[in-house]
Amino acid sequence: MLDFVYYPVSAILWLWHYVFAAAFGPASALAWVLSVIFLVLTLRAVLFVPFLKQARSQAIVKKLQPKVASLKQKYATDRRQQAVEIQKLYKDNGINSFATLIPLIGQLLAFLGLFHVLRSFDRTGALAHLPFQAIATPMTPEQNAATPNYVFSAADVQSFLQAKIFGAPLSAILAGTGDLLATVAAVAVPLMLIAAVATHFTARASLSRQDTTVQLPMMRPLTLWAFPAFALIGGALVPVAILLYFVTNNACTLAQQHLVYRRLDAETAAEAERTAVVRAQLAPKPGAKPIRHR
Repeated sequence: MLDFVYYPVSAILWLWHYVFAAAFGPASALAWVLSVIFLVLTLRAVLFVPFLKQARSQAIVKKLQPKVASLKQKYATDRRQQAVEIQKLYKDNGINSFATLIPLIGQLLAFLGLFHVLRSFDRTGALAHLPFQAIATPMTPEQNAATPNYVFSAADVQSFLQAKIFGAPLSAILAGTGDLLATVAAVAVPLMLIAAVATHFTARASLSRQDTTVQLPMMRPLTLWAFPAFALIGGALVPVAILLYFVTNNACTLAQQHLVYRRLDAETAAEAERTAVVRAQLAPKPGAKPIRHR
């Protein structure tokens, strides 16, 4: 269904694994860990420009709120015209509603693609093949080891299944790991905690840039607390490799937010300085008579 996402994601992951496997060996956990990290960095690089545009659009929307409030008051009895005028205001100021969704859509598709590809290295469980849907006939371990995974060969599948980080297989899931529970927990629990904390601070940084008057009442607590809790609880249901993705992605989001917001603040300060200089140049000199236009 989402092969147009799965194949590109698996191809990027395969490319990075090919690079790092040359240095550390194909079955090295470090090669696989670095592959996941650099896959995230690659996707973040691709989405940087849309993210920057989204941040600029949010800043413009925040600046336009007084005008939006005025339009809402002016067309309080005509909701249709009110929506038309607000959309016209946004369009005149270069706001593209769909463009602001590109980073979110891109991240969602990337997550679904990576989730599916990494889960598909182990198709022996009922939930292994599709992201959120069971399959009627899971593979046997022998069948799974002999079956390619998108652009990954059967040898690559075996390499991934053999890879371990501090004794925990990258394909292992905290829930139901049996004898490996303590080993997997020692790796998975810290990653879950880091992912939850990073999700919280990422949401806090994003919400601090938004106008509180236009935020939905439940969005703030949902974003600040429910999503981190989901990352913490849901982390027990995903492989260790996906937890690595969560941590890397959230760390990149924090860093990207810091860089982008710092850049926008510098642009805003420079614009304010230019405006002040222009006003100073147009202002009448001390002692000079104001010019009267006839």
